[in-house]
Amino acid sequence: MPLDMWWFIGAAGACLAAAAALLLLPGAPVVVETPGPQSVALLRGGRRAAVVVALVALHQRGVVTTGRHGTVRTDGWTHVAVRDRLQLAVHTSLRRPVGVRVVVTVPRVQKALDALRDECAAAGLLRANARWRAARVLLCAVPLTIVAGLLVRPMTAPNTPLQLAISTVPLAVAAALWAIPRRTRAARRLLESLRERRPIQRRPPRGAAAEQHALMSVALYGDRALQRYVPHFARDGGLLGHGSRNTGIAVFNTAADPRPTGAESFGCGAGSGD
Repeated sequence: MPLDMWWFIGAAGACLAAAAALLLLPGAPVVVETPGPQSVALLRGGRRAAVVVALVALHQRGVVTTGRHGTVRTDGWTHVAVRDRLQLAVHTSLRRPVGVRVVVTVPRVQKALDALRDECAAAGLLRANARWRAARVLLCAVPLTIVAGLLVRPMTAPNTPLQLAISTVPLAVAAALWAIPRRTRAARRLLESLRERRPIQRRPPRGAAAEQHALMSVALYGDRALQRYVPHFARDGGLLGHGSRNTGIAVFNTAADPRPTGAESFGCGAGSGD
């Protein structure tokens, strides 16, 4: 029996059904506890946002300060025990002044971010890693299946215009499913609830809870909170926007200028959490 375009359209539809089930069916039960600022930042702005919150937390404790050219570095005069996994990974990665985007790419920081992502997935705030990757693979298989059908089936065969028109439907559905964010509906409701309960205050709070309030505000609002609560550290450390392109590697040009200048980073900034 010769291969027909309908077989390929059916195979693409099966991939779509499996991907939709992985993306849309409910996963783990949602934990009622409010996650920490780093988890909230990961949900709101992705990996880079979580690293920024970790840097602000370390700065509040006096173990991280700004370097040259929009970089961050450890403060050699302060010795404080760091127990949080992500903060410890970030702290130990600052052996020299580096930009935020470079910190995100350090393997130990990546492992800590993966653990934080898995915790959010276990709480039902992110789609599980295995289901997310499997769904992505299935969605990538949809256009490949359609193209394979077009190549195998001669274009001069009967019903080709109808088959071509119908083959666009799986492609459109695949594009719609691809746009589904990794963050779940429960995570979106959580972020909305936290923003209602924790608006940005005109004046930075004082007292014992001031540091936690600042961290949660940075996690929820990003640059707006950075400029409100830690403006000098955020600006001089390259935490605002997409951060500094500078890695902080000292390059000496003794012939022209004895002062160190920074080299540019080719690492990309973070997401989605996705």
